[in-house]
Amino acid sequence: MPEATSALRYDTLCLRRPGLTRDLPAGTPEGLQWVVNTATLILGERDAALVDTFLTVEQNQQLVDWVKAHDRNLAYVYITHGHGDHGFGVKQLLEAFPEAKAVSTAAAVAKARFEGTPPYIDTFWTSRFPGQVPLPQVFPEVLDGDTFALEGHSLRAVETGFTDCEGSTALWVPDLRLVVAGDVAYNGIHQYLGETTTTSREEWMRATDTLAALDPAYVAAGHKNPDLPDDPKILAETKQYLADFNRLDAETKTAAELYEAMLALYPTRANPGSLWGGAKRAKASSQ
Repeated sequence: MPEATSALRYDTLCLRRPGLTRDLPAGTPEGLQWVVNTATLILGERDAALVDTFLTVEQNQQLVDWVKAHDRNLAYVYITHGHGDHGFGVKQLLEAFPEAKAVSTAAAVAKARFEGTPPYIDTFWTSRFPGQVPLPQVFPEVLDGDTFALEGHSLRAVETGFTDCEGSTALWVPDLRLVVAGDVAYNGIHQYLGETTTTSREEWMRATDTLAALDPAYVAAGHKNPDLPDDPKILAETKQYLADFNRLDAETKTAAELYEAMLALYPTRANPGSLWGGAKRAKASSQ
């Protein structure tokens, strides 16, 4: 848990789960076929704010137990974007902490409602994780403005547009110089490109610049290798990954060629299934 000069501090919980893309090409290294989600807890003297939850009932129960172990009153649950693996735990968190308020921006809430409502939740999420998704879904409320306070300390939602999905945000904690980046930044994990286009990936690159301009001391990624630090350099690394993908997409003809070319550049990142899904999406949209 990093030290801070502010009365605030933060902690992260990283939990591993299977990736979403399962039809990996033959020869893909098995040891990296996993993904980690990150939840971040911002701690005051008495109260706390949680940023993002997890996908499954089991992992969200681990999250509830972890938050309780910090012995704080949970005041807020902030969801950075609408993907289900970040927001499906709202129901369990609010049941465990009934005084807490779940909030996000209007665009992120709209995406969360789409992801958590039939038919999408049935065809995408529960088909991949049968019997594991919390139901019925509970969604965040739309934040009034872009700022809320934890014991008088400002926490600001930064809208970042289309990153790995539409309506993405990050949370800026000025007193800690902390960016809780959601999926604007990845850290040692292949980036999810399955909803992106060449143009939206350029928008995502600009979003990393927006966060870098805040001059953070820490950047907590929504997906990270737990062995890696929350180093602000991951913003530039995320941007470079996107630039490499766009360049290699233009230089290759098939999804397999694009996938192999990116793996050659990024052989140690976890969750190659995410890259494979993105490569298939890129080549399907170009035909």
